[in-house]
Amino acid sequence: MEDQDSASDGMNQMEPTQQSLICGLPDDIALLCLARVPRKYHRILKCVSRRCRDLVCSEEWYSYRRKQKLDETWIYALCRDKLEQFCCYVLDPSSPRRCWMPIEGLPPRSLKRKGMCIEVLGKKIYLLGGCGWFEDATDEVYAYDASANAWSEDAPLSTARCYFACEVLNGKIYAIGGLSSKSSDSHSWDTYDPYASTWTSHSDLNIVPEIEDSFVMDGKIYIRCCTSPVTSHVYAVVYEPSSGIWQHADADMVSGWRGPAVVVDGTLYVLDQSSGTRLMMWKKETREWVPVGRLSPLLTRPPCRLVAVGTSIFVIGKGLSTVMLDVGKAGNVEGAMVSSSIPNLSSDDDVISCKCLTI
Repeated sequence: MEDQDSASDGMNQMEPTQQSLICGLPDDIALLCLARVPRKYHRILKCVSRRCRDLVCSEEWYSYRRKQKLDETWIYALCRDKLEQFCCYVLDPSSPRRCWMPIEGLPPRSLKRKGMCIEVLGKKIYLLGGCGWFEDATDEVYAYDASANAWSEDAPLSTARCYFACEVLNGKIYAIGGLSSKSSDSHSWDTYDPYASTWTSHSDLNIVPEIEDSFVMDGKIYIRCCTSPVTSHVYAVVYEPSSGIWQHADADMVSGWRGPAVVVDGTLYVLDQSSGTRLMMWKKETREWVPVGRLSPLLTRPPCRLVAVGTSIFVIGKGLSTVMLDVGKAGNVEGAMVSSSIPNLSSDDDVISCKCLTI
C-alpha cells in the first residue's frame, strides 16, 4: 500500500499545473483585461505564453470581443501583381501610420489562378475557386484564420467555379454563377454552412455566368451581370432567402449600378468610373440616384473597389491607392468630395477584391 501511495504521489507531482493567463488573477477576470488589448498588439500577446496564444486564437476570444463591442475591423485586399500572381494585403484603418501590409503564406497552388473570389465569415477569410490557362475551374477552398495567421484547406465547393460572385447572408457563404466545366453549372449557386463544413448546390435559370458585382442589402443578395455593349442595358437579379428564388431586380435601382457598390447603414453607394470617379447614392424614398460628389483624380487610380468600415467608405485602386471618406459627414468643395488618402504602395498591383474582417 505504501508503494502504491508513493507512486500516486509521484504521478501527482508530475502532472503539470495549468498556468494562469495573468498571475494572481482568475481566468475570467484576466480575459476581461486582455480582451481590451488593441488588435494590433495581438501578435505580441500570443508570444507571452502558450495559454495566451491559444486564447487569442480561440472562438471564446472572438465572441467575447464582439459581445463587449471591443472588436476592430481591418481591411483585406486580394491583388494581382506584375508577374500575374495573387497577393494579399491588410490595412488597419485606425492605425496612425495607416499603411498596407503583406500577408504571407498564400496557398502555392492558387497563386497563378484567375477568377478567384474571397469572402469573410467569422474570423476567417475564404479563398475560393479559380482557373488557369491550362487548368479548368476548380472547387478548391482555402481558409485564412486571421487570429492564428495561418492558411488551411477547407471543404471544397459543390461546383467548380471561376469568375463568380461571393456574398455572406444569414451566416452562410453564397458562391454564385460564374464559369464552370458544365454549362448548366453557370445557372447555379452553392451555400456553405460553417457549422457542418459542407456546401449545398442549388440552381436557378435567372442566374447568368457573366457576373461583375454583388452586394447584400435589406437581407437580400443582388448580383449584376455584364452590361450589353450594344444596348448598355444593365441586367441584375436579386435573391430572396425566404422563397429561395432569384428574380429580376428593380429597374430604377439597377439603372445606376454601373460600378463597384457598397452598402452603408442600409444605403447603397456606387462608384461611377465612366468619367473620373464620382460617388452616387441610391435614395429609396424617391427612387432615384443622386450624386454625392467627385473624388480628386490626383488621389484615385481606377479601376477601384469599395469597402465600408462604419460610415466610412474606402476607395481602393491600382497599387492600393486608398481614399477614405465619411459619408455621414460628407462635404464637397466645388463638386469634389472632402476626403483623406492613404499612400499607395510603390507598385501597380491590380486590386481584385476587398473585404472587411472584424475581431
